[in-house]
Amino acid sequence: MALSLSLGEGGGSRLRRQLESGGFVAAEYVKQLSQQSDGDRDLQEHRQRIQALSEETAQSLKRNVYQNYRQFIETAREISYLESEMYQLSHILTEQKGIMEAVTQALLLQADRDDPELGSRRAATTDPFLPLSAKEAAANEEGRQRTLTTLLEKVEGYRDLLPESPSKYLVYNGDLVEYDADHMAQIQRVHAFLMNDCLLVATALPNRRGAYRYVALYSLDGLAVVNVKDNPPMKDMFKLLMFPESRIFQAENAKIKKEWLEVLEETKRNRALSEKQRLEQEALPRPAPAPPESTNPFEEDEEEEEPSAEEEVVDLSLEWIQELPEDLDVCIAQRDFEGAVDLLDKLNEYLRDKPMSQPVKELRVKVDERVRQLTDVLVFELSPDRSLRGGPRATRRAVSQLIRLGQSTKACELFLKNRAAAVQTAIRQLRIEGATLLYIHKLCHVFFTSLLETAREFETDFAGNNGCYSAFVVWARSSMKMFVDAFSKQVFDSKESLSTAAECVKVAKEHCKQLSEIGLDLTFIIHALLVKDIKGALQSYKDIIIEATKHRNSEEMWRRMNLMTPEALGKLREEMRSCGVGNFDQYTGDDCWVNLSYTVVAFTKQTMAFLEEALKLYFPELHMVLLESLVEIILVAVQHVDYSLRCEQDPEKKAFIRQNASFLYETVLPVVEKRFEEGVGKPAKQLQDLRNASRLMRVNPESTTSVV
Repeated sequence: MALSLSLGEGGGSRLRRQLESGGFVAAEYVKQLSQQSDGDRDLQEHRQRIQALSEETAQSLKRNVYQNYRQFIETAREISYLESEMYQLSHILTEQKGIMEAVTQALLLQADRDDPELGSRRAATTDPFLPLSAKEAAANEEGRQRTLTTLLEKVEGYRDLLPESPSKYLVYNGDLVEYDADHMAQIQRVHAFLMNDCLLVATALPNRRGAYRYVALYSLDGLAVVNVKDNPPMKDMFKLLMFPESRIFQAENAKIKKEWLEVLEETKRNRALSEKQRLEQEALPRPAPAPPESTNPFEEDEEEEEPSAEEEVVDLSLEWIQELPEDLDVCIAQRDFEGAVDLLDKLNEYLRDKPMSQPVKELRVKVDERVRQLTDVLVFELSPDRSLRGGPRATRRAVSQLIRLGQSTKACELFLKNRAAAVQTAIRQLRIEGATLLYIHKLCHVFFTSLLETAREFETDFAGNNGCYSAFVVWARSSMKMFVDAFSKQVFDSKESLSTAAECVKVAKEHCKQLSEIGLDLTFIIHALLVKDIKGALQSYKDIIIEATKHRNSEEMWRRMNLMTPEALGKLREEMRSCGVGNFDQYTGDDCWVNLSYTVVAFTKQTMAFLEEALKLYFPELHMVLLESLVEIILVAVQHVDYSLRCEQDPEKKAFIRQNASFLYETVLPVVEKRFEEGVGKPAKQLQDLRNASRLMRVNPESTTSVV
């Protein structure tokens, strides 16, 4: 009965209620369905209903997700905002707690100064601050320094960064486990040394028991401690914030974690209090010490000549100096690089003529740490990993601030690396499509425009640093090599015709001349980089012409040309005129006949075309290559004519061969020589010798062969 109801009208809704009921058991339902079904057809229909119900449910769920998608996004954003606000609130409360405790300590110290007897009674009834790692007994200052020296002797590489100081002592130390802040994966085991003014982190050496290697050193002035809420299995953790990084450590248990948090906060408070007292004492005027008595009778005269000057006291209690490290941190965090450098310039101007006292040195150490952080951020701004959009001007801000920090060499290096990556990326993004000449036009436009913009920006940024210009010239040469590699790969490696190669080289030279606008001439560099490929192209095309000429010579019948139509004859006249042969009409006969051999005419057109294209590629380094190629090509044709004259016995054909030889010697060779001299700018002695000789090669009259 249940089955028949589910298969009737409204069976879909009843089936849904049946499946959604709390007491639904899938195994029992399938068993009952199998027993009551008449055959396979009923089961197939029921399966289709369940499938349709499943698809309907999926569509309904999808519609609900789409309808609530914006609410999901807004809720996630609100959660993120609340999390950041809670973190800021926790940090503010921690700072407020530290300030209240510092005020309490200051009031107690002031009361001790006003009533020494009350202070002595309080000292007798209360213990001073004890490091939690040494609760057994209170060690005196000398003992704590000895403990610090003993422990730090086991740390490699700390002495250069942590100079010995009589006021430095060990507060706490212990083993911790460092975790990755993003993925919460264990990184390494470390040993932390907390001193009264800094925190040293080291790792254990694998083969030396009790020995450590230096990893990092953090000043307590810029260190923030944040408790990390336990989230099993991640527990007993706390975070150290040091702009611009943070590190997470795990203690051995909850007790040790609590000790670390308490001792870090207490040490920071004591550090701030002692720093404040030191500045107050330095601000007080110091009486000049009385000179010791002396029996030297000449001492009075010496003192009159050289009076002792009291050492100048540098006033570091000014509010802007006290807040300078924090202001620098804020400027770096807000990416206000100009403001940070302005603060540094103001400090340098204030301390320019001041003596280098111990307080000034300590201030310099703090400021130098911020300068290093600022430099790292500026270096990252110029790294090729950053976005390369915006052109060279996008780097001007970081470059100018690095120059103001006195790091013009690093700024120059990073600027040129950034621009090299940008040029390389622009070349790679060019799509190789269509004709080669079209791609070369795009390539030259992209490369030389980028090079010109880079040169102008470099001139603007480094106008006062003449020593950096040599680095730009070296960079320009390396960039030109990258361009020539892409150029040659597309033009010469793909075996393009000589005419296409000549046009591509001409385009590259024209774009290269644009750099002369800024006084930069790289034509000689592009010539030096292309000379090998152009030589190869000339020699390859020369071999093609020689092979074609030899093939035509092998089939030569020494017959006049019949062009069949006046149009074809007119076209040939125009072609010969473009080749420089102005007296071609004297070699034409009646109707459409030409009194020259097809081989000689084809040779003339091919040789003149080769010469025209080669002159487009010409520069002085190619002079001998071009000249030798022309001589080799001409020798092939002339040797064939000379050989035919000696072998031919028919008087009419012999006269026709002499007419072709006359055309070669008296018309073609002078045209080649004249055009070569016009293109190169100076005559070629080898071509003159060929023209002046009655035969290009004298052959033994008894021989019937000619050496080609």
